Amino acid sequence: MKISIQINEGPYQHQASDTAYQFAKAAIEKGHEIFRVFFYHDGVNNASRFTLPPQDDRNVVNQWAELGIKNVDGEPELVVCIAAALRRGMLDKSEASKNGIDGNNIHPAFRISGLGQLIEAGIQSDRLVVFGD
Repeated sequence: MKISIQINEGPYQHQASDTAYQFAKAAIEKGHEIFRVFFYHDGVNNASRFTLPPQDDRNVVNQWAELGIKNVDGEPELVVCIAAALRRGMLDKSEASKNGIDGNNIHPAFRISGLGQLIEAGIQSDRLVVFGD
């Protein structure tokens, strides 16, 4: 089965990201394909490369990155909604450059794109599973 996931909550404020991660990991172990993970609303905070949890806590950003969800071209399929990201100060190199900002904070295992990626995920997948409000 081809599955896409939408995450609407941040990594440490809500259980949604942890539950989605466990779901994705279990689906992959059972032989299912994760087509795309789309981070929306506060879920974009799951992509911050500056997240530094205490040593005895899980690193949610690295957990997602280590799943290695990529498309056939090898591009990351951990997709961060551009509108939600920009509202929350989340920038990749391209957006930082366009806006004259000298830094970026999106982990390299993630990429920024638009809502069209979420629509495509819903069309291309057998299931679109949403985590969070």
